Amino acid sequence: MCNNNNNDRNNSQNCIIEILQVINVLQSNACPDNCLLSCDRPALGGGPNCVICNTRPIMLYTCCGNGTPWSMPISRSETDTTSSVFRVEKIDCGCATFRVLAPNPDTTSSYPYVATDSLFTMDSKCLCSIRCLNDTYVDCV
Repeated sequence: MCNNNNNDRNNSQNCIIEILQVINVLQSNACPDNCLLSCDRPALGGGPNCVICNTRPIMLYTCCGNGTPWSMPISRSETDTTSSVFRVEKIDCGCATFRVLAPNPDTTSSYPYVATDSLFTMDSKCLCSIRCLNDTYVDCV
C-alpha cells in the first residue's frame, strides 16, 4: 500500500483508513454491545469491569517498521517516554489523527489507559496493519 505511487492522494481509500473510519464513528457513538472480536465490529463492547466503553485502543504498524509497533511520545513537552497505543480522533481523507494513550498510573483502576495531550497525524498509505486491543473507557476524551 505505501509504495503504490498510482494512488490519487485526494481519493485515497484503503482497508486501513476504512477501518479507522469505523472505529472513529463507533467511538463517537459509543454504546455497549458485545459482538465479534474484529477491529470493525459494529459496536464498542463493554466488559465485566467496563459498563460503557468509549475507546477502541489500537496499535499501528508501518510498512517500513519491520513488525515493530509505531510509538510516539506521551507528552508534547517530554519525549523520553513513548507509547504504542493510540485512540483514533479524526479521519480526513487519507489521513488520521491519533491521540497517544499512556498506561494508567492508578494500578487499582480497571481502565488500562489514560488520555494524553500528545496527538499526531499519519497518512494511511504508511500503515500496513493495525492491531485492535480490548475496548475500554478512557477519561477526558
